[in-house]
Amino acid sequence: MIRFFADLQDIDSFAGCIRLSREDADHIHSLRLRPDEHFIVCNGHGIDYTCKLGQREDVTVAKIVGQNRSRGEPTVKCSVYIAYQKGDRLDYAVQKAVELGVYEIILFESKRCVAVPGDVQKKTARLQRIALETAKLSGRGRIPSVTSGGMFKEIIKNAANHSSLLLFFYENESDLHIKGILDQHFQPGNDFTDEKQNSVSVVTGPEGGFEPHEAEMARAEGFNIVSLGPRILRSETAPAAALAAIMYQSGNF
Repeated sequence: MIRFFADLQDIDSFAGCIRLSREDADHIHSLRLRPDEHFIVCNGHGIDYTCKLGQREDVTVAKIVGQNRSRGEPTVKCSVYIAYQKGDRLDYAVQKAVELGVYEIILFESKRCVAVPGDVQKKTARLQRIALETAKLSGRGRIPSVTSGGMFKEIIKNAANHSSLLLFFYENESDLHIKGILDQHFQPGNDFTDEKQNSVSVVTGPEGGFEPHEAEMARAEGFNIVSLGPRILRSETAPAAALAAIMYQSGNF
């Protein structure tokens, strides 16, 4: 079913209507939806409204016919920190991360980044648009944010303060594998009612990988330095692989 997102101030639960943006209204009309056809409007906070076309004061609105919690939101809150990459690699990384259930995406600059955008604000705005469109297509109940976290040292400290499970993926790590860490963290009986306890921070590197001293900085902040396996993954593939493993182990598949 086709999906749209609306701001909370545009949802009038008492009147049973949702004011659609001009862009969404035009999209609906271009699809030639019949008055009895249903579509979804999400409030961006995990609530889906089943709607059909309505009219109010010469403005196209969504008439609410039912509501329920979004099924597309995972129980685990996963923040993914992705190093800047060249070309369209970040497009792919953001798209797949949203599909797999990421909570937020934070971009950062590390020592071996091949390319850092000159206009960071323009870059993040474009990636946020990709996150929006992907959230619609993949049935998400919220739109993950895409922001710039600055330099490597800053994002490491920020992540350490917000999550109970810290994962730093390093291609030179050979002893500690992601499966062992996830088996231990998500074992039955652990209490995940606390928001921080149920939060995971994932850090993946640029095309050139991480410098050894960066891995040591992460270790000093409490990160688990882990491997994704014996094969070297591309920089845009690593976030998706890490998220898939986390979602599987936490019961979100």
